[in-house]
Amino acid sequence: MDVSGGSGQPRSGNDEPAEHPAGPTTPATGPTGHPGPTPPETPTPPETPRPPEDTPRTDRAPDTDDTGTGTDATHRGPSADAPTPDPAQEHRSLAHSGIAKGEPPQPRPKEPGGGILMGRPFGVPVYVAPSWFLVAALITWVFGGQLDRVLPELGAARYLVSLFFAVAFYASVLVHELAHTVAAIRFKLPVRRIQLQFFGGVSEIEKEAETPGREFVLAFVGPLLSLVLAGLFYLAMKPVEAGTVPGVLLAGLMISNLIVAIFNLLPGLPLDGGRMLRAVVWKITGKPMSGTVAAAWVGRALAVSVLIGLPLLNQSGALGGNSADTGGMDTVTDALLAAILAAIIWTGAGNSLRMARLREHLPELRARTLTRRAVPVETDTPLSEALRRANAAGARALVVVDADGHPLALVRESAIVGVPEHRRPWVDVSGLAQELTDGMRVSAELAGEDLLDALRATPATEYLVVEESGEIYGVLSAADVERAFVKAMARPS
Repeated sequence: MDVSGGSGQPRSGNDEPAEHPAGPTTPATGPTGHPGPTPPETPTPPETPRPPEDTPRTDRAPDTDDTGTGTDATHRGPSADAPTPDPAQEHRSLAHSGIAKGEPPQPRPKEPGGGILMGRPFGVPVYVAPSWFLVAALITWVFGGQLDRVLPELGAARYLVSLFFAVAFYASVLVHELAHTVAAIRFKLPVRRIQLQFFGGVSEIEKEAETPGREFVLAFVGPLLSLVLAGLFYLAMKPVEAGTVPGVLLAGLMISNLIVAIFNLLPGLPLDGGRMLRAVVWKITGKPMSGTVAAAWVGRALAVSVLIGLPLLNQSGALGGNSADTGGMDTVTDALLAAILAAIIWTGAGNSLRMARLREHLPELRARTLTRRAVPVETDTPLSEALRRANAAGARALVVVDADGHPLALVRESAIVGVPEHRRPWVDVSGLAQELTDGMRVSAELAGEDLLDALRATPATEYLVVEESGEIYGVLSAADVERAFVKAMARPS
């Protein structure tokens, strides 16, 4: 299975990048390629901030404070003829507006770890989640009980054989996931990690395939490798005597890989077959969203079918069991397993729809329209004077520049809030500024996923937005991007 994802959203917390993960990730349409439907790792949506007080921005980065004033000339410095505002209003527009109105942005929670790192095939880290140990113990117990009937002479050693089967089975799952990973690398799609967990594996692919053909191939290679493995184990069984430990292990691995392939080929998200169906509908309609909607609703229908049909099939003996031996506990176990599988498939289908809508709205995030107007000030400028210039120009950001007008640092809005008003005439802006790094300079032309990629690469609360010529355009707040993201997601597709 793979989880395709886009880039994350910038943090709105403090300026320490190591402490805050990027979010939200933007998975393409959902997971593929499980031995059973693994719950897709759903990106956490951004914490909903207070409703913005800003008016809509225009293409020229107009003022976003309540007065609605300002001129384009503030990108080159404040006007010498700008009127002096009322002292009582001196600091209100910049220091008391937007997210800085009373408190700095809240840091985002740490991203959960991926488990135990097992290696980096093809440069992609492979993790074993703690939940894997639970399913390994379950497989060891269940398969050990079956071995007791087939090979009673093993005694307690049957559990060692069962544990070997569990490890070999998940090695097959890893091969399935590596097939997705190699295909993604071939299509130049970044793969964040592979994780083995309770119901199978997850390949976290950070971008969506560009064409339906690539989407189809990316989804199909996983079940194809599982079918190939099933065939190899079948051929390996031929020279092995039936009723022996090697024969039982090879038969179990053949059957399990065959089940993995067939299950994942079912045509509903979040399974591989659902992504293949999505690719087909995408190709026919020319709209990836239409493919996602169709495959997600088929996935929900599949979830209902599993919930009702799996216990009935087990009771009828259609899955190889003896219906006469089915007891009350077996019936409860079948129903519980069916409910878990159905819930995972239903949730995965819903997540696929939500992530597709997220990706559909990504182009609405444009650096040029989200940028705040900025006023350049020199390092020794008192904060009160800098705020006076900003408010007079209708700006909501301060850029510290050298004597030649080259930007050096950004004055953090949260730092301004922490300075009492009576202290501002004696505090220089340089003491509240964060030094600019290369990653904190972003182009005004960035939009959508490219914008989120740039902000995620260098987590910060503010970024300097520049024109292609290098001229200062303004300052982009991570909180403004988050707010715009939440508003876009709230609108129907």
